[in-house]
Amino acid sequence: MYVGIDVGTSVVKAAAFDSGGRQLAVESRPVELSLRDGFVEQDMDEVYGGVVDVLGRLTGRVPEPVELAGLTGQGDGVWLVDGEGRPVRSALSWMDGRAHELLDQWLADGTFETVFRRTGGAMFPGSPGPLLAWLDRYDPKSLDAAAAAVYCKDMVFQRLTGAARATTDVSDASMPFLDPRTRSYDNRVVELLGLTRRRRLLPPIGDPIATGEARGEGLPSGTRLSNGPYDLPACALGAGVTSPGDGLLIVGTCLAALVATTELDLGSEPAGLYISTDRPGHRLRAMPAMVGTAALDWVLSTTGVTHAEVNDLLASTPPGAHGVRVLPYFAPSGERAPFVEPHLRAELGGVSLETTRADLVRATCEGIGYAARHCLEAAGLTGSLAVCGGGTRSPAWMQLLADVLGRPLRVVEGEVGARGAVLAAAERYGVSLDARVWTEPTMIVEPDPGRSAYYAKGFQEHLVRLDVARGTAGRQLRFRGGWSRSSPRP
Repeated sequence: MYVGIDVGTSVVKAAAFDSGGRQLAVESRPVELSLRDGFVEQDMDEVYGGVVDVLGRLTGRVPEPVELAGLTGQGDGVWLVDGEGRPVRSALSWMDGRAHELLDQWLADGTFETVFRRTGGAMFPGSPGPLLAWLDRYDPKSLDAAAAAVYCKDMVFQRLTGAARATTDVSDASMPFLDPRTRSYDNRVVELLGLTRRRRLLPPIGDPIATGEARGEGLPSGTRLSNGPYDLPACALGAGVTSPGDGLLIVGTCLAALVATTELDLGSEPAGLYISTDRPGHRLRAMPAMVGTAALDWVLSTTGVTHAEVNDLLASTPPGAHGVRVLPYFAPSGERAPFVEPHLRAELGGVSLETTRADLVRATCEGIGYAARHCLEAAGLTGSLAVCGGGTRSPAWMQLLADVLGRPLRVVEGEVGARGAVLAAAERYGVSLDARVWTEPTMIVEPDPGRSAYYAKGFQEHLVRLDVARGTAGRQLRFRGGWSRSSPRP
């Protein structure tokens, strides 16, 4: 069997596949996020323990030899490790907002745009550049003690294999230090962010992705394992999105829009990023919005609605949700695609005493759909569109998305990121797998012409409301509750 490991933000998963791509079994385990006042952290030992646990249960449940394993996981953030891959401090998540004032400064003085012109990556508070600069200012002892500042999957790979040194891959390195033309670190960017003396912390880039053998924790000793790509490009591989112009929408915790491309436009409006892939010259133009299913989860928990009720609620209220409108920007660090605004927050409009829970749920799903359309258009979608992620489990939401986006959806279910990790590992090891068969869609969802026409107008109205909200966010005070979130936590 072939094993894919996906170390997600809130859930760690491991999936087993046969040689034809059929998913044999999945094991998962939730992991905690610590959220407080814009600080979002994770316990690395808990995350690694979750990986070992799900792998042990998976290999015990499917007692077949493991031909090879591929590893993927959440991107961005900062995971400071010692020489053995063990934590120096808690990991700073990609959702973290503590560095927003540093980003404000870089937006104002031109550093933000200069970095984008060199790398094609629009920094956001939870990306490694701002977080490392924050740590250098407020927690330098952690950086002094660290051997490397890596990404989630890199920590897991080093500990599973016992590698002598941490490594990453070109996909994770793409934000914000990688020159996409040379596929190596741009030392001028390191200098611009004030991190020259911390340059040693950037891990070597495995190009192609690094490989190693498992040392017996979770996977049988000697199992061949590859490190990467991270979850966004892994999902693109797992959904068969490799031809220029084709796109993928990941409806997960993060709402990510990806479009395959061979072009590199560093002169465009700074937003999103270009993710380098294992194929030189081939990239993904990525617009990863901060909040996807997390926005709906917040509304469901606040209103006391369960996920099982979503389909019926969407069917019980019409398009437009009786005038209720939601700008779904719920992340504590604001938004990062298809624009960067650290102070942007969610807004609910048109709510009255007559508003129902169904109206709130539909309006939230519509708002997420509008955000997805905004991202896909900015990323340059011209071909087919695949969709994956937890949101695909709701048929009513998939139909709503097809209507809002105005195009057919190739729905790919199952553990798409883990599937992509296996395909990447097979390519790296020279194992022949039929990628076309492995990435066939589960279903095609066609849009309704009438509803699509309605939502086309709704999308334009969404953009108008968003412009107003962005203007308001830009004028907000940068201090809340008497202290700055860019200062050490009281």
